[in-house]
Amino acid sequence: MTMEETMAAEGGRPGVHPAQFEAIDGAGIAGGGANLELLLDVTLRMTVQLGKQELAVKDVLSLGNGSVIELDKLATDPVDILVNDRLIARGEVVVVDENFGVRVTEIVHPDQRIARAR
Repeated sequence: MTMEETMAAEGGRPGVHPAQFEAIDGAGIAGGGANLELLLDVTLRMTVQLGKQELAVKDVLSLGNGSVIELDKLATDPVDILVNDRLIARGEVVVVDENFGVRVTEIVHPDQRIARAR
């Protein structure tokens, strides 16, 4: 029945009907591999945060070569690994062939990530 027919049958008011949904068989959820492949090319911003410091604009403008900025963490503290500004892991800074890298030492539990998002 078209919307016009429904309106005519009910005196000009559109009918309200419960939504009709198809049954979910769970095939898309259990396999997951095919659906995950859709996301493999998505680019995410990854940040390794050594520490933080708030500076006034005048202090930032006075920075130059050799300036030292004191951070809120000790040199031995783990660094935070963030993906799209959300903490997902912690690690330690390593040097590999004269390049810096990060060794992941702890993955943040999903419950903690959800709690921080709220």
